[in-house]
Amino acid sequence: MTSEFEKMRKRILEQMDLDREISDGELYALIDREIAVYGKMVLLSLKEREEAQRWIFNSLRKLDVLQELLEQEGITEIMVNGPERIFYEKEGRIFPWDKSFSTKEKLENVVQQIAALSNKSVNEAEPITDTRLSDGSRVNIILKPAALDGPYITIRRFSRRLMSLQQLCGIGTLSGEMREFLVLAVRAGYNIFVSGGTGSGKTTLLNALSEEIPKEERVVTIEDSAELQMDGVENLVRLETRSANVNGAGEISIRDLIKTALRLRPDRIVVGEVRGAEALDLLQALNTGHDGGLSTGHGNSCPDMLSRLETMVLMGMDLPLRAVRGQIASGIDLLIHMGRMPDKSRKILDIMEVEGMKAGEIVLHPLYQFQKGEEGEGWFRRGKLKKREKMDLCGYGEKLEQIYGKNPGPAGKM
Repeated sequence: MTSEFEKMRKRILEQMDLDREISDGELYALIDREIAVYGKMVLLSLKEREEAQRWIFNSLRKLDVLQELLEQEGITEIMVNGPERIFYEKEGRIFPWDKSFSTKEKLENVVQQIAALSNKSVNEAEPITDTRLSDGSRVNIILKPAALDGPYITIRRFSRRLMSLQQLCGIGTLSGEMREFLVLAVRAGYNIFVSGGTGSGKTTLLNALSEEIPKEERVVTIEDSAELQMDGVENLVRLETRSANVNGAGEISIRDLIKTALRLRPDRIVVGEVRGAEALDLLQALNTGHDGGLSTGHGNSCPDMLSRLETMVLMGMDLPLRAVRGQIASGIDLLIHMGRMPDKSRKILDIMEVEGMKAGEIVLHPLYQFQKGEEGEGWFRRGKLKKREKMDLCGYGEKLEQIYGKNPGPAGKM
């Protein structure tokens, strides 16, 4: 049937007036007319008519065979390895898709369509780009010569329904006591950094934490590709990077945006992810009176994240290592590490307080650590929060101290 759909599609293209914008309604009318003509020759069931209508419309106006995957609930990742190999992730498992692009040209057209949504360019001169779809899904595109069997498209989808800390608690990502602690820590203005691997839930947690920012505060978000969802923030400024054009001009980096953000009178600065020299600018912002910052980064553990931050800062400026560590120790208050479990669930594995420096090393103090039980059951073991001046911010210090008594112990089973 796909070959017949393709023939109908070509005939519809011949009938379309390309000199003006054609509405969806007009396009559907053309499709229905063509299907009716074909139906006089071949008997089509109602299901086949609907399938033909959807296939032709998606190929002309949407993202072709990918549109069906984009409309399915529960799919978190779509991976295109050339026109004939498409995979998707659902509930933590990867499955092959039984449909494919009819030609390589159609896949290339979809690539250009996706790039155009964000005014991005991708071609042989610039074969790699990051962009996003209209629903906020993050997209990475790789063309030849970098992609040997490409084009390659990877689409990271985010739930349209924001997960709150309460909901994350309900699915076992954290315990009730941890949720209470994090709510108070965000409101009190702690600088919080979330680490974890790809797909560990860093952005989901960052969105949930941002919901606890007091509504009267002004928030500036900075991202490579806008994916943070902060619907509850009224005074919100969203900034996004831009790649250089074909002449190498016009680039707007995260470093540029962080420096600009400081002039926007922010109460909070939220950087979606730090990957390089922008770590220096973020730490300088956090160390110059801008409390309550939130950010994420890729790391295997909290100590590993500190090492990566040191490396990223040194990419931005040649500084003595002790000075770099001092910037990190004074700029970040809490480190949260996310991880994916063998059953594909996502959990907070560690919450650690950056206590300061001792003998030239950054000292981390565990507050919560996930520990696996004998029968697969897990629980969080609680440490004791060190008394710091920041605990008195916004009047939340006393409440934070109430959570942490003199006898730390289990903080809830999962």
